[in-house]
Amino acid sequence: MAVRRRLSAFQRRAFLREMAKERLDLLVIGGGITGAGIALDAAARGLRVGLVEKWDFAAGTSGRSTKLIHGGLRYLKQGEIHLVREVGRERAILYRNAPHVVVPERMLLPILRGGSLGRGMTAFGLWLYDRLADVQPAERRVMLSRAETLTAEPLLSPERLIGGGLYYEYRTDDARLTIEVVKTAAALGALCVNRAEAVALLYDAGRIRGAVVLDRESGEEHTVTARQVVNAAGPWVDELRRMDRSLDDRRLHLTKGVHVVVPRSRLPLRQSVYFDVEDGRMVFAIPRDAVTYIGTTDTDYDGPLDQPPVLLEDVRYLLRAANHMFSGVHLTPGDVCSGWAGLRPLIHEEGRSPSELSRKDEIFLSPTGLISIAGGKLTAYRKMAERAVDVVMRRLAETEGRPWRPSRTADIPLSGGERGKAETLAEMRALRVPAPADAGDARVMEDRIRRLYRRYGCNAPAIWADAMRQAERTEEVDEKLLEAEFRYGVEEEMVCNPCDFLVRRTGALHFEPDQAHERFRRVLSRATAWFGWDEARVAREVEAWEAQRQAAAGFTTLPSQGRGRP
Repeated sequence: MAVRRRLSAFQRRAFLREMAKERLDLLVIGGGITGAGIALDAAARGLRVGLVEKWDFAAGTSGRSTKLIHGGLRYLKQGEIHLVREVGRERAILYRNAPHVVVPERMLLPILRGGSLGRGMTAFGLWLYDRLADVQPAERRVMLSRAETLTAEPLLSPERLIGGGLYYEYRTDDARLTIEVVKTAAALGALCVNRAEAVALLYDAGRIRGAVVLDRESGEEHTVTARQVVNAAGPWVDELRRMDRSLDDRRLHLTKGVHVVVPRSRLPLRQSVYFDVEDGRMVFAIPRDAVTYIGTTDTDYDGPLDQPPVLLEDVRYLLRAANHMFSGVHLTPGDVCSGWAGLRPLIHEEGRSPSELSRKDEIFLSPTGLISIAGGKLTAYRKMAERAVDVVMRRLAETEGRPWRPSRTADIPLSGGERGKAETLAEMRALRVPAPADAGDARVMEDRIRRLYRRYGCNAPAIWADAMRQAERTEEVDEKLLEAEFRYGVEEEMVCNPCDFLVRRTGALHFEPDQAHERFRRVLSRATAWFGWDEARVAREVEAWEAQRQAAAGFTTLPSQGRGRP
């Protein structure tokens, strides 16, 4: 029987020592959505699993996407019917298993004179998309006239507009989705540790048998042995394949995607919009609470992997696209309050531009036995994980006679998704709260409850109860709620520092930039006390936070890393 584990930052060293103490069935290297999905799938099949991530969970590509669980409408244009069908069905599974972080989002597709899709092709494409993706009848596409399109979104420039199509995608918080998957894997017994880097691979008679893992917090090294090793390191997949001496002509092709964030008051859209850009690409503009974000670019990339930069040319490209589509907004770089750049670890295809590369995943099998997986989409992570673990199960059956067990993850609710929204909100409303001064305070309290649910699902009542126990007056609720969220992050989501919390667990850096720095000061004070940090460590945390702020809003004018259109 697997031991149910809490993903506590205070258990990191114990988890690493436990990994090293007894041979694992599977060691997963990489704590993005793919690695997390593999750990969950394998643990659910009864394997003894360890996962190591050199930075934080979702610190790479999995926390820097467009934050959509979408069927990939544009892939119909590339003829990738199977991909559209698979991710459409996966979207429905994700919505069922994690309704708090996968939310239906109405999307408007304007049809432009001279655009990439005419009215007839758009209608057919959306109809086919509905069927391939198994879209529910209530969410199927509706075609709009020009006047209806302008009523749906008055900001659209009317000059070239001839109509539109309304359809549904699903918005997510990619980093939170990843941590919910990791928590679910841990609850099934997987040993998952962030800030733990595989610095060397171990071999026996030419076959991979594990890794030397460096704890980047303590400096300790651990020898972790495993019957099978999966490389799910995202943009770093080829670095591990090079370490394994198995890198060949089949390799990654990294492309960079940039998103920028502006105040919603500067781009007050009524719903998300997916629109044509003059160079033939398409871009999303997505409202989220008090901001709207715009993206993405798609350019070749060959620069540093850890922190790909948001270039001023990327910002100008996206703002130019938005200004061309939406009348009267006149966005400038000065309006941008945040932004992020992520790397897509796609499979190289000679002669293809970044936007032409397939988003299909691929598994590379090394002569040493290393299993590497790359490519794919956020939406399809579960099927990617299933395919990778199928390889592991076949090998264990061949070498040790292990019984075959199929994947069970389609029917496993993710952490926070075990109970419904109505039941969870009712539980939170029933808890004692400081008496509101007026109806305005009551509305604010309800907004806090709903925001907490969207972030943590049915785990939210425990955080809310913790905050309400501490808050004596209405004015104290925000402070006590921040403290309760941070405490939950440390004890249940392996938050090791303020950046983990403010960048990935809550998204405050990008989506609440005005409040993020003040929250950093308060969280840093708590972390210093809880972790027992000295002055040198506090100074490093301040430096790390300032680096994150600079990366989010300090756009550089360096030459582009690579080639291709922004």
